Order: sequence, then C-alpha cells, then structure tokens
Amino acid sequence: MFKNPWAQNPWFESVAEAQRRAKKRLPASVYAALVAGSERGTTLDDNTAAFGELGFAPHVVGQPAQRDLATTVMGQHIGLPVVISPTGVQAVHPEGEVAVARAAAARGTIVGLSSFASKPVEEVTAANDKTFYQMYWTGTREQMVSRMDRARAAGAKGLIITTDWSFSMGRDWGSPEIPEKVNLKAAVRLAPEVALKPRWLASFARNLPDLTAPNLAPPGEKGPTFFGAYYEWMQTPPPTWEDIEWMVTAWGGPVMLKGVCRVDDAMRAVDAGVTAISVSNHGGNNLDGTPAPIRVLPAIANAVGDQVEIVLDGGIRRGSDVVKALALGARAVMIGRAYLWGLSANGQAGVENVLDILRGGIDSALMGLSVPSVQDLRPEHLVIPPGFTRELGLPATVRA
Repeated sequence: MFKNPWAQNPWFESVAEAQRRAKKRLPASVYAALVAGSERGTTLDDNTAAFGELGFAPHVVGQPAQRDLATTVMGQHIGLPVVISPTGVQAVHPEGEVAVARAAAARGTIVGLSSFASKPVEEVTAANDKTFYQMYWTGTREQMVSRMDRARAAGAKGLIITTDWSFSMGRDWGSPEIPEKVNLKAAVRLAPEVALKPRWLASFARNLPDLTAPNLAPPGEKGPTFFGAYYEWMQTPPPTWEDIEWMVTAWGGPVMLKGVCRVDDAMRAVDAGVTAISVSNHGGNNLDGTPAPIRVLPAIANAVGDQVEIVLDGGIRRGSDVVKALALGARAVMIGRAYLWGLSANGQAGVENVLDILRGGIDSALMGLSVPSVQDLRPEHLVIPPGFTRELGLPATVRA
C-alpha cells in the first residue's frame, strides 16, 4: 500500500509541537478557547515563564542507573507524578474525556473529571478506575449531594473542589465565540472557520460536538447546556469555609481543594479537613496579576507540607517543570492545556504522547541531578534566583 512520504508523523516530541498541531487542526474559536486566559494575560504568561527562571545544579558522575518516578496522590498509586487536571467540555475530539481517561489509565495515572465535562462520569470511571470527580459550589446542597452520590456510585476515588474562579472577563486579544449548542444557526455562523478545518469536521461526522454537562443532571436525563450550567454557578452565592467543611463531610473520602495561592488559605484548608490542596490560579483564567503557582509553592509547602498533600497545577510544559515543582515541595503536578493539545492533535494517542514526553523529561532530569527517586527531590537541586518566590498570606508570626 502506497504511503505518502510527506505525511506528518502522528508522534510529536514536545508539548510545544502538540500545541502547534492543535492550532493547525482546530477551528480558530475552538483553539482560542483552549488558550483562554484573562485580561492582559499577565498570569497566563507568568505561569510558564516562571519555570524558565529556575535552573538545575547537575552532577556529572554517579547518576543512578534506574530512577523511580512513582508516587501516590490521595491514596492512589500512580506511575509518574503527573495527574490529569479536570477541564470542562473537551469537545475538541469526539471521544473527549473518555479518550483522556483511557490515556491516563494506559500510563498509570489519575484522571480528573470536571462536573462541566461532556461525557458522563460512568463512562469515564469505566475507562479509568483512578478518577477524581471535580465540583464547583453550584446549585443547592441537595443538588450537590446528588452529584456526589452519582460520582461515588460510579466509582470516583476522590473529590476535587474548585472555588477559585473570579469570572474575569475581557481578554485583550479577544474571546472566542462559543455557541450554546450546536444547531443549524450555530453551524451557519461558524461555517467559514469550520470549513477551513475539514479533517476536524470529518472526525465528528457521526456525532456533532456535545456542549451539554451530563453530570449536572440525574443519570439518564439530559444535562444542561454549558452556559446553562455556567449560569447556575454564577447565581450560587460563593462558599464559606464552613461550606467547604460540609463538602468534605458530605463526600466522606479524600478531598482536594483546588486554587490555593496563599499560606493562610492553605492553613484554613487543613483546618477544613481536606486531604490535599492544589496550588493553582486556574490556569491564568482567574484574577489577572496572580503570581504563577511555582512562585507561591515554596511558602505554602513550608507552612503545611507536613499536614496535607500538595500538588501544583499551572504552566507545566515539560518534564523538567515537573521536577522543579517537586523539588519545591509538590507531591505531583496536574496538567490541563498540555493534554488538551495532545487530545486535539491525535486523540487518545496524543494524550499518551504528552504523558510520555513528561515521563521522559522527568527521568532525564533525575539522571542529570543524580537523584534516584522523585521522593528525593529538594530545593538544593535547583538554582533559585533572588526574589523568585512570592509569600502570599504569610502570618505575621511566621514572617517574624
């Protein structure tokens, strides 16, 4: 059978290449939705740029022949310290969250599933038994309990609570047009840009992208549209720390609070009984001007690292970024855009490709540092420039 010698190899060697392929494959508005960010994009840029300010202090002799990349997060053993962060409506690919879950399972790690996902939790847990279900504080307590019960019954092993989105608007580079649902009117309006991406359109030949949130409805019932779910969220008064304590009790298992950037918030999270915290600024989709998570991680790890598990979420693009986060106190990292670009570029195999890139980069960095295990990483393995860190919400007694 004849093979086109100029056909693109589906494998890619970096997350940056996955991003380039995603941009080439996706309609402009769909790609722009993945880039996202808010206002000036100051935080969006700092999330990645901050990693470049950190260096390594390598050894030249005595590198370990074998390196151990395994760890645990909220009781789940994983083969590498990289977890799939929950992101909403992954309709960039027909299989969406299910393809991502299979990829994570194939590489021995956890998948986080957004309550705004486009696939039912039952399908995702069937594809990966290491699933953490993510929830916002949205709707009534009765609705939240019902959603927790459904996720628990499906086999979700942990709960992720996200409370950090400030509904920032007005991107300086413009916001993408996202239809409330894919119907004839939306198809006509988006036809010019979609027509330029025939391969992407052909992948949805049997099923048009589903922009509903099935996990916000009882099993078997049609979920609200993404914007309907978003409206419910906006109309729900923000939670208090007492509400977080209630969610921890209502779930009755491991809980992660996502979006922590301050030491005082981390300490309150410990008091609320969470198992883990995610040091994150919602991928730069939050209050613009918030420092990169890697900058605030050391102060948080120093304050509560012996009391709660810490993961970092934001700006991870290569395995060396993962190593830097672990050296500064994280147990693992979570990735968002990186795997979405992989999913866009090549489906499940593309997500596996991204995880393989990160695994290879982690292993290479451990070898260069002469560190046998991710458990042994410490700040002294890094070159940290003066003024790199940000100590937000540090109690006066600690500062003194």
